[in-house]
Amino acid sequence: MTKKSAGPGALARAGRILRRLAGMAATLLVTSFLVFSSLYLAPGDPAAFLVRGRSPGPEQLAEIRRQYGFDEPFLLRYWHWLEGVLHGDFGRSHLFHQDVGAVIWSRLPASLLLVSTAAVLIAVFGVGAGIVGALRRGTRTDRSLMLMVTVGAAAPAFVVALLLRSLLGVRLGWFPTIGNGDGLLDRLHHVILPAIALSVTFMALVTRVTRSAMLDELRREHVEVALSRGTPRRTVIRRHVLRNALGPIVTVSALLVSGMLVSTAIVETAFGMSGVGSLLVQAVDQLDFQVVQAIVLLVVAAFVVVNALVDLLQPLIDPRTAADGSAR
Repeated sequence: MTKKSAGPGALARAGRILRRLAGMAATLLVTSFLVFSSLYLAPGDPAAFLVRGRSPGPEQLAEIRRQYGFDEPFLLRYWHWLEGVLHGDFGRSHLFHQDVGAVIWSRLPASLLLVSTAAVLIAVFGVGAGIVGALRRGTRTDRSLMLMVTVGAAAPAFVVALLLRSLLGVRLGWFPTIGNGDGLLDRLHHVILPAIALSVTFMALVTRVTRSAMLDELRREHVEVALSRGTPRRTVIRRHVLRNALGPIVTVSALLVSGMLVSTAIVETAFGMSGVGSLLVQAVDQLDFQVVQAIVLLVVAAFVVVNALVDLLQPLIDPRTAADGSAR
C-alpha cells in the first residue's frame, strides 16, 4: 500500500527535477548565444577593436581574423566557442594576455568573500528586522524600522559606499577603504565596509518581505486558535508563523544574493577591490570581449542555478507547495 502511494509521488518529483534541468539547459543555451552575439552586434570590425590605437595593414588584420576565427561563419564560430566553454575554455584575454578562466579565477575569491559576507548581513539583520517589525506592528519600533527600510531601499550602492568610506573609513579610521587585504583576518577587515554597502538595499527588501510574510501568517486562523488555547506565543511564532513564512523569505533572499554578483561591480570599484565586479568594469572599458562574455555568462548561470535550487528545495521548506503541486 505504501509502495503504491509512494510511486506516483516519486515519479512526480523526478519529472519536476528533469523539467527544471531541461529549463536550466535551455536558458543557459539561449543566454550563451546572446552573450556570444553581443561581440558582433557592436558597430565596426571586431578585429579592429583588438588593435585599436594602432594602424595595422590588411595582412595584419587578416591574420587577427584568422587567429580569432572571425573569418569563419557566425554559427561555426559560436559552436567552437560553446564547445570551448563546455570544456572550461573561455578564450584568451587580449588585455591580460592570459586565459580568461585564469583571470577570473584569480579575482573570484574576493568577490565570493564579499557576496558571502553581505549574505550573512542580509540573513541576520534583514530577516531579524522583518521579524521584529511584524511582531511589534504599529509600534514606534516598527515605524522606525520601516523608515530605515524605505531609506535603505532608495539608497544607491555607490552613495552608501561613499558615505561609509568618508565616515567610518577616512574620518574615524575604523576600517580600511581600499584593497583586498592580506590574510584571512585582514581580508575580513577590508570586506566589512564593501559588504555593508552591497547589502543595504537588499537588506531593506528582505526586511519588507519578511515582515509581510510574518504578518500574513499571524492572521491565519490556526495561529489564532493556538494562541486562544493558551499555547505560549513564542512557541506559536516559532512552530507555526516563522516556519510557514520561510518559503517566500528564502526564495527572495536566495534570488537577491545571486543578483548581488552584478552589484559587486559598483562596490568593488568604489573600494578598489580586485574582484570579478571590478574586472567586468575594466574589461568593458578596455573592450576585452572575451572576459566580458565569460563574466556575464557566469553571472547568468549562477542566477539560473540558484533559482532552480530554490524551486527544488521549496517543497522541503514549505510542504504546502508540494501539496498544491500534486493537487494540480
